[in-house]
Amino acid sequence: MKSILLHIDDDPCLDARIQVALDLARRFNGHVTCVQAIPFVVGMPGDFYGSLMAELIPVFEERADDLKARVEADLGDEDVSWTWVQLHGNPVEQLLKFTNLSDVAVVGCCDPLRKGASPLAGELAIRSRTPVLVIPPTSPRLDCDGPVVVAWDGSPESCRALRAALPLLACASSVTLATVEEEGKREYDLPPTDGAEYLSRHGIRSEVVELPATRSIAQVLIDAATSRKASYLVMGVYGRPRLQEIVFGGVSRELLAHPPLPLPVLAYH
Repeated sequence: MKSILLHIDDDPCLDARIQVALDLARRFNGHVTCVQAIPFVVGMPGDFYGSLMAELIPVFEERADDLKARVEADLGDEDVSWTWVQLHGNPVEQLLKFTNLSDVAVVGCCDPLRKGASPLAGELAIRSRTPVLVIPPTSPRLDCDGPVVVAWDGSPESCRALRAALPLLACASSVTLATVEEEGKREYDLPPTDGAEYLSRHGIRSEVVELPATRSIAQVLIDAATSRKASYLVMGVYGRPRLQEIVFGGVSRELLAHPPLPLPVLAYH
């Protein structure tokens, strides 16, 4: 986790994800690349000649510069290596350019425009090959040495997420592989114990637990993570890009778009 990609935007999750990126950089002696994408709306209804957009562009840029100055002033007081990149365009497309040479992307779950859940985290997790650490606005500092819960069902997605999380799992005080059993159904691509055996080959001890689906799978995983005081939850993202639209499985959608707890989620597809 030496190369840490941090999304910069003025939303309620910003302060929390900056802190998490700094925690990662300190733990792994890493470098934080701050990417600030300034999105421009191509056209607006009734603005046939683009005159309104021409007037708004300087406003967008001024707000972006103000945010940059504020965050840079805060980062200047930190003992962490960082760089700043300011670009114009769609945030997802701009961040994707940097994920190829990043070990982890730190993003928020908040949308600054719609004041709700952001699709950015899910799109990055699906379209990139970089672990995405999704930070809720109430997330505390990230304890890289704390307990971790992994959502495990033996599927290709959960296997890839487990491999992607290895650098972090190696630091964890405990690792729990949590499998949720749906009533009358028990189907795994791989047996639950295979994940533990894989981790043991990397010197990581883990516990395998099978949990009844007394609530939604997402909520059962959340309860397992909170009861173990987990620093974060690792999960594989189920979904695929289709005609510029991201289609998620129910668990992925619930945990990434509406994380109902102050707990980061490390997602990978």
